[in-house]
Amino acid sequence: MRLNELRDNDGATKIRTRVGRGIGSGKGKTGGRGVKGQKSRSGVAIKGFEGGQMPLHMRLPKRGFNKPNRKAWAEVNLGRLEKAIAEGKIDAKKPIDADVLIAAGLVRRALDGIRLLAKGELKSKVEITVAGASKTAIAAVEKAGGKVTLTAVADDAAE
Repeated sequence: MRLNELRDNDGATKIRTRVGRGIGSGKGKTGGRGVKGQKSRSGVAIKGFEGGQMPLHMRLPKRGFNKPNRKAWAEVNLGRLEKAIAEGKIDAKKPIDADVLIAAGLVRRALDGIRLLAKGELKSKVEITVAGASKTAIAAVEKAGGKVTLTAVADDAAE
């Protein structure tokens, strides 16, 4: 086989229908668009249009508020942290920070910071540095004999 002999498998490509090329082609005159109306013309954008009636998305009430500058935390639960220590992905004797958690695969990326949450239980004594942590998570780490260092200012207490 040579380069000039290469070709697609039978039926792999389909010849494009050339519309508006004479009545005999079967797609001539109106080009398969039917007759008259907005859809027969070019530049049609109907999506949510309901013929002049108020569209559904405008009839439904608006709810809530999305804060534009809200912080996105990467969350780590104590149970997952303990599991990673048990599997040997994290060394509990060394200080744990965002880079260690990312390398161990507990979080994909740090986002605006890592937040420690109290789901699950921690048996290992760890020294962890995170952007934020719940009060119960801090208490659980200290109960296990560890220490939590917070780097971010607790300005999200109201959220």
